[in-house]
Amino acid sequence: MNTRIDLKGRTALVTGASSGLGVDFARNLAARGANLVLTARREDLLRQHADEITRKYAVSVTIIAMDLGERDAPQRLYDQLKAEGITIDVLINNAGFGLYGRFVELAWERERSMLELDIITLVHLTKLFVKDMVARRFGYVLQVASIGAYQPSPLYASYSAAKAFVLSFGEAVNHELRGTGVHISVLSPGITATEFLKVSGQKPTLYQRIMMMTSERVTKMGIDALLAGKPTLVPGFGNAFSTFLVRLLPRRAITHIAELTMR
Repeated sequence: MNTRIDLKGRTALVTGASSGLGVDFARNLAARGANLVLTARREDLLRQHADEITRKYAVSVTIIAMDLGERDAPQRLYDQLKAEGITIDVLINNAGFGLYGRFVELAWERERSMLELDIITLVHLTKLFVKDMVARRFGYVLQVASIGAYQPSPLYASYSAAKAFVLSFGEAVNHELRGTGVHISVLSPGITATEFLKVSGQKPTLYQRIMMMTSERVTKMGIDALLAGKPTLVPGFGNAFSTFLVRLLPRRAITHIAELTMR
């Protein structure tokens, strides 16, 4: 497979599309000719980005303001798109957030919301849309994880564990889908210039400032990998090298190192 797959006339659904990676996923897909469905909670930002994209690219953009963290939101989104006759060919499961801090000090309701969005919503959306993709024998799904998926991460304990789930889930389902015409890739970025740190409650460390990548670069690499049929990608040499080292060091050591880089 290669990245020359024609997306012109296809439709991509991007979740968490009001800022950061979500916006740049949308721009990149529009540049490749894909029509878009953008969803997130902040309708004003969705409209702003939709206007910008439609002015720049000859694609249609549908916006759906919705809190995907609500239990029935994935089903409501799927049903709405079905009712409007919109077929989703590419799903970018980008919606999610992290929480920084000691596990015993994090508020449970906020942590539970994070886990439901980062895991349950992602799995439910995948189940809903992949069934239709398999029936049509065409489809692409990008699951957005994190380099935290590759190691225990103190101060991001539950977030990184959630992303480890996403990584394992994405690889396993992609394997199951061999021969169906549907492909899943897992993108595991390191620190990226988005609202992530602001939302998580962490001030950037020296390590993060050194390793930070642009959202535009991460999203381009992610979509290139998706269309090339790569099951996983860690963007950036430094990030990829760090996940390689994880395989060589004792778990106790990498857990300690992970904490040091987050302080």
